[in-house]
Amino acid sequence: MRIFKRYISPVLALFALPVLLIAAWWAYATTSPSFFVPEPIPLAETFVDTWITGERLTRDVLPSLQRLLIGLALALILGVVLGLLIGLNRVIRQLTEPVFEFFRALPPPVLIPVLMLLIGVGAPMQVAVIVSGCIWPILLNTIEGVRAIDPVQSETSRSYGLSGFNRVRYQLLPAAAPTIMAGVRQSLSIGLILMVISEMFATSSGLGFTIVQFQRSFAISEMWSGIVVLGLIGVTLSFIFRFVEQRLLRWYHGLKEVENAA
Repeated sequence: MRIFKRYISPVLALFALPVLLIAAWWAYATTSPSFFVPEPIPLAETFVDTWITGERLTRDVLPSLQRLLIGLALALILGVVLGLLIGLNRVIRQLTEPVFEFFRALPPPVLIPVLMLLIGVGAPMQVAVIVSGCIWPILLNTIEGVRAIDPVQSETSRSYGLSGFNRVRYQLLPAAAPTIMAGVRQSLSIGLILMVISEMFATSSGLGFTIVQFQRSFAISEMWSGIVVLGLIGVTLSFIFRFVEQRLLRWYHGLKEVENAA
């Protein structure tokens, strides 16, 4: 029973639902054949031919991933730095809150024509679109995380002589890390969506561009295989994030377990 709970149960929890969904898809595709819904095996063959053995991996997938990671990294750096500065100053918070609420309400795809005029077409514009949407969850969560820090903890850090960068490193960032990581989790899915949308405008490569081209040319299996690639990227990013979060917030999760046990 212990072996089942430790090894077999997590595997079942991870693969049970995907296997059931694939089985349901297979049953539907075989009983109700449709040009727009390919069967799993032909789709798998198309996936390998299009994205593994073909040149689209280096021409479309890798450049898209590069732009996505650069955009997420810039959003993380800007969001955390600005969030710390604003969260620590009540006057700046009051001045910036209306402006932030205004820009946060703007859907990032609406800004694409403006960014195309200001930056031009190409990778910089696509990265800017990703940053424009991903920065808000990180920025606002950082501000709230800094505001929610226990005043007693802040007084204790001052009594020990922590100031400047040392205070940021040893008190502010660890205390606000759970809320910051919650913002990063939201930004991952937003970034993936904006990566695809930004590649649908004035570009000739990338996952978004390629999937649209497949759809316009009625290459249905290839179109679905591109959607599968996006799903796999999202799942991979989720697992990487979970791994990093477990390492960075080991103390936080341990504290939660102790509180739940009590």
